[in-house]
Order: sequence, then structure tokens, then C-alpha cells
Amino acid sequence: MVSIQRRVHRWPQPLAGHEHTIWYGADYNPDQWPEEYWDEDIRLMKKAGVNIVSLAIFSWSNIETSDGHFEFDWLDRVISKLHTAGIAVDLATSTASPPMWLTKEHPEVLWRDERGDIVWPGARQHWRPTSPVYREYALRMCREMAEHYKNNPAIVAWHVGNEYGCHNRFDYSDDAMHAFQQWCKKKYGTIDNVNDAWGTNFWAQRLNDFDEIIPPRFIGDGNFTNPGRLLDFKRFSSDALKEFYCAERDTLAQITPNIPLTTNFMVSASFSALDYDDWGNEVDFVSNDHYFTPGDWHLDELAYSSSLVDGISRKEPWFLMEQSTSAVNWREVNPRKEPGQLIRDSLAHTAMGANAICYFQWRQSRAGAEKFHSAMLPVAGENSQIYRDVCELGTDLQALTDAGILSSKLAKAPVAIVYDVESEWATEHSTTPTQHVREWSEPLDWFAAFADRGITADVLPIRADWDTYDAVVIPCVYLMNEDTAQRLRAFVAGGGKAFITYYSAIADEHDHLYLGGWPGLIGDIAGVRIEEHCPLTDMFPGALDHLDVSNGTVVHDIADVITSTEPNTQVLATFDAPQQSGMNGRAAITVHPYEDGAAAYIAGKLGKDGIAKSLPKLCEALGVDCDDSPQSGDLLRVTRVSDDATFEFVFNRTSHVVNVHNPLGEVVVSSYADISADQITLEPNGAIVLKS
Repeated sequence: MVSIQRRVHRWPQPLAGHEHTIWYGADYNPDQWPEEYWDEDIRLMKKAGVNIVSLAIFSWSNIETSDGHFEFDWLDRVISKLHTAGIAVDLATSTASPPMWLTKEHPEVLWRDERGDIVWPGARQHWRPTSPVYREYALRMCREMAEHYKNNPAIVAWHVGNEYGCHNRFDYSDDAMHAFQQWCKKKYGTIDNVNDAWGTNFWAQRLNDFDEIIPPRFIGDGNFTNPGRLLDFKRFSSDALKEFYCAERDTLAQITPNIPLTTNFMVSASFSALDYDDWGNEVDFVSNDHYFTPGDWHLDELAYSSSLVDGISRKEPWFLMEQSTSAVNWREVNPRKEPGQLIRDSLAHTAMGANAICYFQWRQSRAGAEKFHSAMLPVAGENSQIYRDVCELGTDLQALTDAGILSSKLAKAPVAIVYDVESEWATEHSTTPTQHVREWSEPLDWFAAFADRGITADVLPIRADWDTYDAVVIPCVYLMNEDTAQRLRAFVAGGGKAFITYYSAIADEHDHLYLGGWPGLIGDIAGVRIEEHCPLTDMFPGALDHLDVSNGTVVHDIADVITSTEPNTQVLATFDAPQQSGMNGRAAITVHPYEDGAAAYIAGKLGKDGIAKSLPKLCEALGVDCDDSPQSGDLLRVTRVSDDATFEFVFNRTSHVVNVHNPLGEVVVSSYADISADQITLEPNGAIVLKS
């Protein structure tokens, strides 16, 4: 595994005369409001326990009002008011979206979609990362901000840009084309290497020189772009935005070397705009924006995503930069949060290693595209349930601080689940066996299935040290190179236990299929050989739409056609299917001993419930501890540890009341909970934190 140098972790320090606390606050947009609102904002912030705000994220047009004319007076006044009130500032570069005067003077900074159409101003992030003109203006803005505020005692961190790639992840302009050509030249060296990586002999796509490389622009409805080129363009797009961020970061750091820098990632189970683990090397502390998934997946998806952020941060404290107090505004339908979820969600992020809990935004907007997005101070005002919950959460976070939570970190779990963003990108291609399988859903299913069995697993990027755990899940890691295969081989040979799923080790890093049967490089570890896939669908009358499994579970969407197993491979379950399907009796779940360890293979998409039902026998065969009690999955338990204390966070995962028997330790925080001497009763969305 290639080791990449990470920046030294630096955390925002408290204001002079203040103690270290959990940072608590929100994006603050005072320029959206008349100045007479500011004192009232600060009064209510203090009442709620707010101690930090992210400021000026979208304020470029109000700071540089015309080309080269900067007006800092209003921002100076609000920062002074905040500082006097003891509220720190995470100051943004304001470069997330350019002002109208800039795009009017320089329309060449606007990004283009895959058809070549200009994306005009009117929303946000309407700039191309590879534009030298935009970079010049953005870096000038960074220098002006840094010079003006370099000695301001209120500034504890730089908020560089904002949600890079949220809207401008892919740009198909000529600037992007030239940058993509240079990226390919640096990566591959020769055009022959590009031809080999992209398989350009197929469909007469052979390239003679780097200047023939173009981005994957529109190729006609129903046509199929080159998968190798598309995968590399996704890699390039992440790198191009990262290069732009690093230029802004370095400009700030040169002038204000003592202020730590970050930018807000967007890590969630189903959205991977950028290679955030790669970006994690470039920030002084990891920050994330996370918005809840309504319905049954709310808590599990939140915990999964936060565990992945903790993995990206390598268990250093991380900053929750944005979440919502209730409804968002950008879905087709925007459900509100249920009672208790505002506090429960923030405690769950804290459990997973966040030492900062912030929201978008402080005061709900009256106008603009996000006016229906919830905030810490809603349009209903101070006399509202949301604001009362915000105040209660502020008290809870202070209690956790007083109890010593800041010296603790998320404890290492017995199981690691591996996530690979490049496998996700590759499985998004439109010419796969089925469009109903994506890499991201499988690790989330395993996380929830382990939670059903009383185990809260760690989620780790594929570059992290997952091979130091007792057991590891390799879920739909579609792309696998020699280094990863060797890491897995050494892990299992040394006594480790691996759960390997369908759709793993199918192709190399260029999306070239492995020859000789799957799972490619790790067939010797898995002990099975697969010749083809068996997609499952109800799209065609009479087609096979599911496969029953002999252990009482059901596989949907896709299964592997296992044609042979090693002699010492144990078959735990087989497929039950119509005889004509060719799947009846074939191995569905196996365990194979490999030197001092063992590997299970799961040959189909079982879903969360099917995995949970299969886990007891799988764990028994592998020698992995797994709670089989009926109530083991009612509670989600997460532990943070320090040298002298253990904090156990306990959450109700169900829609009914759950009892926590014989709790160990003193209750530090509770929400939607009834506490007695020997028992705690958690209501739906209830949570407690115990210290021992």
C-alpha cells in the first residue's frame, strides 16, 4: 500500500480566556438580514450555548462589491460583536460562488455540461475548477481575506470554499479538457499506456496523442461511453477540485500559518462526489456535512456515515459542519424530524468521534432557494420547539464537555467494513450486469446487519488500516488491485476473518475484467470460482426475479454462479431455484479456511435482513463473536474511550420503548429516557450517555 503523507492534525483552539469545549454552532449569514437583527441573533446564540459560527461562506458579492473594491466594514462589525460575546469564528474564503460582476466580465469561468451548454449564474458554484481566470480572482480574494483578518483574535479556523463539487463536480469545458489531457499525461506517461488502460481498440477509439483526449461529453442518447475513460474522468474531477482547494489553502496558510484550515466534505452512504479519503490528507482537520435519510434508515445511515468520517479522519476529532435541525428543502418531499431526533442525531455524531456539532444554518432564511430549510432559529422564532431543543442540546454538549468527552476517541470495533469510492464510481457505469447494484449499498447493509446483532462496526476507507482488525467485510469491492489483494491475503493468512461478498475483485484499477473466473485475485482466499453473474429482475415476464436460500433468506438483484469450490470449502447455504435456471443447489454462502484464518463468501445480495439472519452461522463458522439474543439489535451502542474514562452512547433503534438493563456508569446526558436505579427506559428516538 502506498503511504501518502497527511497534514498534521490541528484543531481549532478556544478564544483567549475560554476553555476547550465541544464546538457548537452553525453557518451564520448576517448579510442576509438588516443589522438590527444581529444583537438579537447573538443574544439567542448565547442562550443556546452557541460558541462558534461559520461566517461569510457566500458573501463574496458583499465583500468585493466590484472588481478590486473590498468592503469589510460590515463583516468587521459582526465579527467584533461575536468575539465580545465569546463566540468564535470559522471564517470562510467566500469563494464558493462568484459575484455577478465577475461572471459578467468573465463568462469563460462558467462551467459547461456534457452537451457543452453553459451553466449560467442564478444558483451557486457556477465556476469551473480548471479556469485560470477564476483561480486568479479566487486567490486574490483569499489573500485579501487573510491579510485583513490575520491578527483578528476571533478567527479560530479557515473554512476554505464550501462543499467542493456539490454542483460543479464535472466540467466539460475546453479548460477541463486541457487539464484532463495533462492529468492523463502525468498519470500514464505515454499515450500507449492510456490506450491500454482504456481499452481503446474497442470501437475504434485508439488515440495517437494526448491532444486527442476529450472529456466524456455527450455521445447520444442510449449510447455507452468508454468505462475506463469515465472512471479516470471521475478521478481527475476529484483531483482538479482538490488542486483548486490546495491553492486556496496554501494562499491562506502563507499569511496566517497559525490558523488551522478545513473544508466541508459531503460524506453519506449514497453520495460520493469526491475521493474524500484522499482529500483527508489535505486538511488540518476533517469536516463533514451530513443530512439525514428519512424513515427506517435514519439512525443507521447516520451512524454508518459518521463512522466512515471517523475512518477518514483516522480517529482524530472531526467537525460536523452542517446538518439540519428538521426538514431540508431539496428533496421532492421533505419530511421533518421526529421529536427527539434533533438531539439524538447530534449525540450520534458525537458518539462517532465528532467534537464539533454545527448546523445549516443559524437563522432560517425568509427569501431564496433555502427558505424552507430548517435552522437553529426557525421562522417561528424563539418560542418554538426547535429552538427549545437547540438550547437543550447546548446544555447536553456542555455536560459532555464537563465530563471529559474531549479527551476520548471512538473505540476500535471488533469488525471493520471496507468502503471503496472508486468501486462505487465504477459500478455507476451504464453497461454493468444490472443497474440495481451499486457498491455503496452493500457496506451500509452490513453495518445495519451487524447492529441487528449487537455489534457496531467501524467503517473504513480502503486505504485505511482495516487489516489490523479481528474481522473485516469486503463488500462489493468491484475494483481490486494487487496491493489490496495481497493485504487481504496476508490478513487472512495471519489469522484474520474475512466476509467477502458478490461483485468483489471483478476488475482491476482500469476496470479491466480479471480472466479465469472471479473473484479474480482473491479466489484462493475465498475458495470459490465464479464463471458468470445471475442478474435477477421482474422487468421481463417469466424471468428469475429472486433466489431463495436454504437458510431461509432471499437474494435479490444479483447472484454469482459458483461453478466450483475448493475441497476444504464448507458450504453453509445453497440456492433453491427452478431446475431450469441452473442455480438450484449451487453454493450461496461458503466458508474457506486459508492458512491461520478463514474467509466467508456471500454469493448474492441478501439485503440487511438476510445478512443479519445469516450472521450467526457465518460468525460461528469463522470463529467471530456475534450476539444471537432476540433483543440485541434494539439498541445501537457506541463507545468512546480515554485514558481514564469510558463513555457509552446508547440509542433506541426501534419505534417502540426499549429497556436498558443494569446500565454501567453514571448518566451524563439523557434524552427521551426514563431513569431508575437499575433500569433506563428509552422511548423512540431516545438516547443516553453513560460514563464509567
